[in-house]
This record gives sequence, C-alpha cells and structure tokens, in this order.
Amino acid sequence: MSAAVSRPSILVINGPNLNMLGTREPAKYGRITLASIIDDLALIANECEPPFSIVPFQSNHEGAIVDFLQEEGPGAAGLIVNAGAFTHYSYAIRDALANLTVPIIEVHITNVHARESFRHHSVIADVATGQIVGLGSTGYRLALEWHRDRLAANESGDM
Repeated sequence: MSAAVSRPSILVINGPNLNMLGTREPAKYGRITLASIIDDLALIANECEPPFSIVPFQSNHEGAIVDFLQEEGPGAAGLIVNAGAFTHYSYAIRDALANLTVPIIEVHITNVHARESFRHHSVIADVATGQIVGLGSTGYRLALEWHRDRLAANESGDM
C-alpha cells in the first residue's frame, strides 16, 4: 500500500464584498457568484495533470485574510488573490503576501485602471508575480491556467 501523496494547493483569496458577486452591481461584476467561480476552478484543478487542490478563502475582515495567509500560505504552491478594496490600502495584506515565497497572481474582475482614481494603485502589485484586470470572472481561470502550466512545467523539469 502506498502512502497518500498530497496534492499541491492553490489558494484563492477574496476580500471584502466579493461574497456578494452575483447580486453586487451586476453591470460591473456580472451575475456569476463567487461559489460558481470557485467550483469552476476546482473542476479545472482536479482535471489537471498533475491534479492540484483549490483552497478558497473570502473575508470582509483584513486581519482574517492576514491570518489565513500566515497559516496556509507557506504550504501552498501558489496564490490567486482579489483583495477587493484592500488592494488599494492594506499594507498588512501586502506584507503578509510579501512574506511568502510562492507565485502570486492578482486578479480584478473590473479594469481598476478605468475606474475611480483611488482604484488605480495597488499596494500589493509589487509583490505579485502578475496581474489580470478587467476580464471579468475569466481572470480567475486565466490565473489558474498560469499556475497549472507552471506546476506542469515544474513536474516535467521544463522550468
């Protein structure tokens, strides 16, 4: 009998108000729910070779996100983060992300650069490996596909 091999995990972290997707300003954010986004990501992750796990977390509270990053981040293979409004001012979340050594993809459903001026600056951008903005919920899938390709390349020794 072989020992169970744990799957690499990708953390999917969402900040304030993202729990309201589906009903929150549908003209800007669409009608898809956060649960549907997570379900889609989990399905994709499970079908990958090698398969990996999605570990979702959403909170409207800055400290809860920091605690989650400190507890789960060091063991993760990568992160997808949509910090919501915390993107623009949470140095606590930025510092928790900076403490990690895994690739981080920052995602925003809307094009934050085409919105109010206070949304144009991300305090977490300098610790992110990359950003995807303005592509709706597809941005999460694209971030996951990047992680998938990276994990597959690591597995095959191509990186």
